[in-house]
Amino acid sequence: MSGRPEILFPLFADLKTLDGVGPKIAQNLQHLHIEAPRDLLFTLPYSMIDRRPVDTVQGAELPKVLTVKVTVGDHRPARNKGGAYRINVEDAQTSFQLVFFHARGDYLSKVLPTGQTRIVSGKVEFFDGIAQMVHPDHILRESEADELPLFEPVYHLTSGVTQKLMTRASSDVLTKLPDLREWIDPAQKEKEGWPSWAVAMRAAHRPERMDDVLPTSPIRRRLAYDEFMAHQLTLAIARATRKASPGRATVGNGRLRSKVLAALPYRPTGAQERAMEDIAGDLAAPQRMNRLLQGDVGAGKTLVAFMTLLIAVEAGGQGVMMAPTEILARQHLESLQPLAEDAGVVIEILTGRDKGKERVAKLAALARGDIHVLVGTHAVFQKDVVFHDLRLAIVDEQHRFGVRQRLELGEKGPVADVLVMTATPIPRSLALAQYGDMDVSVLDEKPPGRKPIKTALLSNERMDEVVAHLRKAIADGRQAYWVCPLVEESESIDLTAADERFKRLRAVLGDDVVGLVHGQMPAADKDAAMAKFVAGKTAVLVATTVIEVGVNVPNATIMVIERAESFGLAQLHQLRGRVGRGDQASTCLLLYQPPLSEGGLKRLTTMRETEDGFRISEVDLEMRGAGDLIGTAQSGLPRFRIADMEHQAGLMATAQSDARRLMADDPQLKSPRGEAARTLLWLMRQDEAIRLIKVG
Repeated sequence: MSGRPEILFPLFADLKTLDGVGPKIAQNLQHLHIEAPRDLLFTLPYSMIDRRPVDTVQGAELPKVLTVKVTVGDHRPARNKGGAYRINVEDAQTSFQLVFFHARGDYLSKVLPTGQTRIVSGKVEFFDGIAQMVHPDHILRESEADELPLFEPVYHLTSGVTQKLMTRASSDVLTKLPDLREWIDPAQKEKEGWPSWAVAMRAAHRPERMDDVLPTSPIRRRLAYDEFMAHQLTLAIARATRKASPGRATVGNGRLRSKVLAALPYRPTGAQERAMEDIAGDLAAPQRMNRLLQGDVGAGKTLVAFMTLLIAVEAGGQGVMMAPTEILARQHLESLQPLAEDAGVVIEILTGRDKGKERVAKLAALARGDIHVLVGTHAVFQKDVVFHDLRLAIVDEQHRFGVRQRLELGEKGPVADVLVMTATPIPRSLALAQYGDMDVSVLDEKPPGRKPIKTALLSNERMDEVVAHLRKAIADGRQAYWVCPLVEESESIDLTAADERFKRLRAVLGDDVVGLVHGQMPAADKDAAMAKFVAGKTAVLVATTVIEVGVNVPNATIMVIERAESFGLAQLHQLRGRVGRGDQASTCLLLYQPPLSEGGLKRLTTMRETEDGFRISEVDLEMRGAGDLIGTAQSGLPRFRIADMEHQAGLMATAQSDARRLMADDPQLKSPRGEAARTLLWLMRQDEAIRLIKVG
């Protein structure tokens, strides 16, 4: 099958083939991301209007859309230009008015002749004690009553596109629906009581009761499942293709790892041990590893990562650990250095700063295999960086390392295993959508010795108490972060906010006690200010959110977040994770400006009630939705047209296991159900996946 199957041609034809769609409207529809009849099909109504006829408007709870048969009475044209043109009408029990603005009397006399019956449908409201229907949506003769749908679908619109047009064009697409073979597992379909694809599509566009437009209706669940299934099939194919490409077994002898474990002051947690076993198993297998290590702030990812790098070194190879920024790469180096000394391995860093002779020397040592573990930024992707024997790449996933980059990395060590780490706990449904091609290990236990962080909510009016608390902590030799809000997204205002706070705290606490970092500072100044704080030379660091990623200062035990209500949950959680890294009890103070909005209150109380990043991410997903949570544009997360990741999360997991099972039973998708699945991939514009199967 070289191209799109013929059965789908009508759905991918020109939009202008549809009833009522000319060149201008076709252009307008593009604003709704509708480029072919297929896209119109997947643009479902988001609501519906109940147009079932009633006898009278009397006794109805107004305002409400009503459909009623009336006898037309006298016309009362507007007194002045643009005024109200009124027509008195009577239904079975009462009289009310139809009202038109900017009306043409001759037209209205023709459409609503006095003395005749008409069916009118529209929103009825009370005005000055009289029920009125302003600009009825529909005016029909009794003989045309059947033309009015009992439930009228409501579509999202854009300028130049009306509800009438959307209804007309979608009706035309529905007549062109092909009869497609079923791609859903028959047992699954029966268990859920789902209709066939074509029946579901027709029902979704022409709902017959109010429930039909809810994400919980069998119709909507079926169509959402199709989208999830196509997405998970694509990921399963990418996964199978990778598994089929030859890897190489990397087996360590435990020599170096046992040295590190012996030197540790505590035992790894159960979650760390499980993750290390999973990863060692992947490395030992002849296929390439593609695993995600997901752990909350402070769950001990560094140890797991380093023990994994040691397996590569024990096997006579090299490992690389990549971070998104220079500061983070240096932090990784600092946290790994003591472990490397325990193991007796050579660790080195390579970033964009390395120039000239020093860079040449490092590259030569790397190519000879004298450097065992390299820590770096994406500078390690450059052409002249050559490894002696790269076995393992670990990617710190702050920088949205998508499926494409994961493939690019494979080119440095043609059979290198890849481990991606992320410190952002994301809900399971999103993890499946974003990393469904990977195997996942989760670190969900805190290492021993981690004290819980006490979180308190304080109104701005208690600022003096906070400063007094700070003064006492500094006297006890503690350090603190003070995070200033991001105001109106404007850097200059942020700067003044942070600057003001910096000056005030200096005035109260002393000049040499307080440091400042913000986004506008030159990198060197920022590094210097951070370094002074890390070294304990300053006790308080005033900062805009530049500190949320990765910094590790075990002596910092207080985190003050000003205007905390203006931050997102994930951000608050990441910021709080900067304290509580030593053996002292830590506090996080969330300062807010009353009155709090409902959302602001929910975010702050969630922070107070739990430290569990996964729980926090679930609340975040409920509050903000999937697109916002990951920033859909850059996340590689698919834009589903029907499926709703918040309300249909369970379906994503089912789709993943279904897709993986289908690929395992029928890797070339040659069986009747496999062929149907190919059609689904074409229908969902997943052409790349089909090419991968052909290559495989």
